[in-house]
Amino acid sequence: MSMLQKMFLAVALTSGIATAASAAGTNEPAGIETAKPMSSAEIYRLYNQNSWMWKAGAGYFSTKARRFTAWSQENGSPSFGMGRWFITESGKLCFNADWHAKTGTATAITCFSHRKKGGLIYQKREPDGEWYVFKSAPAQATDEFAKLRHGDYVSSQLGRIETSVSKTR
Repeated sequence: MSMLQKMFLAVALTSGIATAASAAGTNEPAGIETAKPMSSAEIYRLYNQNSWMWKAGAGYFSTKARRFTAWSQENGSPSFGMGRWFITESGKLCFNADWHAKTGTATAITCFSHRKKGGLIYQKREPDGEWYVFKSAPAQATDEFAKLRHGDYVSSQLGRIETSVSKTR
């Protein structure tokens, strides 16, 4: 598989992770200009031992060795990711994973910036995403934050997805 194909695969596999960011439009939400980057401890509490439920998959942020595991069936194509998650001092959550699909394997680093103002949390996919309200104050059922669930909701599907991907290679 060529480098260009691997890059395309990585982009395609991670594109479904933050659909809320692309749906947010081009206007920055009110208050973002005075919001402060979240601390590493705040971001850790937000994601640690939680699964982020996506439209067609999920990602789990494990405490053990900061392991990141995920599965997806974006556009009907099964794929899975395995790697590590980390937090930067500037308020970013990142995960570095090898994504496996029927077409091959590619490594991708995906990062999200976080800012906070009062009880409101903003999020933006880096580098080119738009800021959007991740968690309202008070939290709303429609917030992206509501898609974080305590526990591992990935492992139960991961084996099936891995088998599906490896059978077609």
